[in-house]
Amino acid sequence: MGNVLVSSLCMCLVTSVGWAQDEAAVDKFRTPGRIVLESGNQLLSAGSQALRAGAYDEGIRLTHLGLEQSGISAYQRTAALSNLCGAYAAKKAPDAAIEYCSQSLEIDNNNWRAFSNRAYAHWLKGMHTEAASDLEAAAAINPSAGEIEQIRGLINQSTLQPRVNVEDRQ
Repeated sequence: MGNVLVSSLCMCLVTSVGWAQDEAAVDKFRTPGRIVLESGNQLLSAGSQALRAGAYDEGIRLTHLGLEQSGISAYQRTAALSNLCGAYAAKKAPDAAIEYCSQSLEIDNNNWRAFSNRAYAHWLKGMHTEAASDLEAAAAINPSAGEIEQIRGLINQSTLQPRVNVEDRQ
């Protein structure tokens, strides 16, 4: 059960970049957790598609190439860094994941997906207090996100200690 939950969560970690739109339309089409890319950076779009398909190495490569392009908006950079965070977390590389999520949050501290991805990366490292803190920040921004409940379940599973009460009946 735990492996199925973690596998489904990994696919949710890297779905934050959508399709192409111009910058003026970003706010109109921006919904909690989805950042829309402009049409000018096909590498970031291709990287996002590869990540959603589970091709993490290729998605990471394309995303890095896309970040090297000139004219990247803050929205694109935020989404790309959050996607890198999710990809590294899915690959069980939490240190890299935390770094990319932190960079994303420096640009936009209202990116619930970056908080959620970083919470998962903290959980991977056994840093449950930090994971819970990031998860609460994500929930404050987008309380209806399913990923938040999945990560909360992982944290609870890791931190709750089962107790057995034994009564001595004589």
